[in-house]
Amino acid sequence: MIKRLNIKINSTTKLILLLVLVAIVFVKCMDNTANKTIATVGFNDFAGSEACQSCHQDIFKTHTQTAHFLSLRKATAENIMGSFETGKNEYFYQPNLKIVMEKRDSGFYQVVYFNGEEKKAMKIDMVIGSGTMGQSFLSWRKDKLFQLPITFFTAANQWSNSPGLPLNKVVIDKPVTSRCMECHSTFAQSISGPPLEPMDFDHQKIMYEIGCEKCHGAGQKHIVYQVQNPTVKTGKYIVNPAKLSRQQQLDACALCHGGNIKKTQPSFGFTAGKNLADYFVIEKGNDEVVKNGNVDVHGNNYGLLIASKCFKMSADLTCNTCHNTHENQRGKKELFSQKCINCHNTKAADFKTPTHVQVNDIEKNCIDCHMPAQPSKSIAVKLQDEDVLRASLIRTHFISIYATENKINKPLKNGKKLVKK
Repeated sequence: MIKRLNIKINSTTKLILLLVLVAIVFVKCMDNTANKTIATVGFNDFAGSEACQSCHQDIFKTHTQTAHFLSLRKATAENIMGSFETGKNEYFYQPNLKIVMEKRDSGFYQVVYFNGEEKKAMKIDMVIGSGTMGQSFLSWRKDKLFQLPITFFTAANQWSNSPGLPLNKVVIDKPVTSRCMECHSTFAQSISGPPLEPMDFDHQKIMYEIGCEKCHGAGQKHIVYQVQNPTVKTGKYIVNPAKLSRQQQLDACALCHGGNIKKTQPSFGFTAGKNLADYFVIEKGNDEVVKNGNVDVHGNNYGLLIASKCFKMSADLTCNTCHNTHENQRGKKELFSQKCINCHNTKAADFKTPTHVQVNDIEKNCIDCHMPAQPSKSIAVKLQDEDVLRASLIRTHFISIYATENKINKPLKNGKKLVKK
């Protein structure tokens, strides 16, 4: 009798233990799910870059001159670089098909004409691009955004077809996705929600520039706290990129300079200080692919950099080692070259190569040889009077030893050639 009772108790205990174990596993799974549910920020969490200038006036002033800050703006006469003067405002696709850039009472437009008859007028609502390489233009249609067919190409000071669009016909239905906006603005509030693309955006809840909060995180809570606690000198509720890990610093840049990464979370979920791999499937660098020129110099600066010997041999090299994102440093070869000299001793024996000894003041220009400007495959446009594509020349971030003469007439996949002006 006792034996049978023991068996019954043991079975009951086992059942209870099993139920407890299932409960623990369930709770653990719930915890893991909760941990993977990534909190996102909303428009009201942001304060805007202008709110930063009362405490950071000098940094704010210089940052407004950078290409980042000028990446997305409202379409005004001051922000649009191309000419609207008669004779300078037309782009012909065919002899009887053209687009004319026109200023009307209600704003600026790209207007399609066929056989001299107006077919469609598309308002220019936004300017995308700082103008360093060029400017493209976006147009609202209800709550969706579309890229307009004509781009301004700075190097030639001309209107051109927009990169990636056909050369002989007008395309007016290229949508602007949330991923596009994620890289060209600080924040854009979706009103349609994932996974729909192209998304609907709230016209009134777009933070146009790549501003302070793109790298430092949404600042509304930070500003409220610091105003209420003026004696606290350590910034609260804000990200200091300098205190992040090396990979987190790289991630903040790779969000937009990391090539064709595939998102696994809604756009604008990632913010500086988080791990990019929690939001995207990251392209793995392939040295041979990079060396063969199959990684475009525009868009995947991160992939080019991490494939470089300089990066691999350094324990702490990041984008910010060379770039001060608070300032416009474009064209300052000596400044960037000095970053090289900080690691490479010009008096060392291994530095005195046959090439180096022939160059006067070599420490003032390392980058033209080791990070030369190369033609972009993605930013290549058709100008009105040319029968080949004109590519933007962009400095590569694959730090290496290059031939004296760069091959800039490398053909594109579509058979068109790249030319340098």
